[in-house]
Amino acid sequence: MYPGTGEFGFELLVCRWAEESWPPETRREDAVIVARQLGTRERRWDTVVLECDPEGMAARSRFGDRELDSDLLHVVRNAPAEWAWYRDALPHPGYPWRYVRAAVHRAADRGVVEKRRRGNRIEIRRVAPYPEWVRRIVAIENKPDLDASAARALSSQLEHDVETALADEVWVATRATGRRVEPALLEDLPVDVGIVALSFDDAETDRTASTAWADATVEWYPSEVTPADAPSDGERARRRLELAERAYGRGWRSFHETMRPDCRQFELRRFGAALVPHCAAKGRSQTAAECAGSCSAFEPEPPGWRTRGWPIEGGPGNGIKRLLDRRREWVRTRERETGETDRT
Repeated sequence: MYPGTGEFGFELLVCRWAEESWPPETRREDAVIVARQLGTRERRWDTVVLECDPEGMAARSRFGDRELDSDLLHVVRNAPAEWAWYRDALPHPGYPWRYVRAAVHRAADRGVVEKRRRGNRIEIRRVAPYPEWVRRIVAIENKPDLDASAARALSSQLEHDVETALADEVWVATRATGRRVEPALLEDLPVDVGIVALSFDDAETDRTASTAWADATVEWYPSEVTPADAPSDGERARRRLELAERAYGRGWRSFHETMRPDCRQFELRRFGAALVPHCAAKGRSQTAAECAGSCSAFEPEPPGWRTRGWPIEGGPGNGIKRLLDRRREWVRTRERETGETDRT
């Protein structure tokens, strides 16, 4: 059981389950960060799970909660311990230095490097060594109803994931049917890809108790992805780190960025241990594609909601954004401080 009629609701529940219970059927030893709808120019994954070193994550937090893009990573990872002209300190990026100079200014503005001017030269110094904080990257494709046609469409994408090896493991998450043999096992999926069957209980649970709201069964265990024709170690490591930074900065609760929480019909409702969007006009959990300004039921929040004593400053739409952002930060803090998941 999951909210809504599309894959979007199932995807949000998978993300929350992974945040609480990854890895399935195994004791957690790593800090876990979960994000959704991330990838490369060629491939986008539904769910990305970062298995991280908690101490490394704590060191990563020195550079703030926002992601570091590729240009900022080039500056931060190579910034020297002592003051040096940036063109002496940084390896040639393969593109004009003026772009590096712009990245240096951005990095200094965010406080992730120190900058000073000596004569007509800009010198930089690191604020801290950039840590090795990511241990493994896991990619999950969410297909609640994996019939034969869906499996055929997914198979080539999964083969691409195995061949490129940006993720250490690749999984398919599907809805548990209760049959003796889950239908996903009968489909033509790559043997290197794991399959986990999930069922969710929408009853609100006592978060201080051990009551389970999600049941996960591993139907097929994945192989470690190690193809012979994988990208070079340096290129692969760079792309993986850029992916990890995007996951660290965005998380999975950022769905409000592509929906319209400023609509008076937009609500958040609890589904088990997760908070999922709900449309009062449709009477159900809506998809991200449905929740747009073009929706016929879209109604902007009245100005009075934001200016005449509404108890959440800025109106309920902004309150929803702040709530989701706080929950994302709460999980990040718990993971880097204790290696435990958010149980509240």
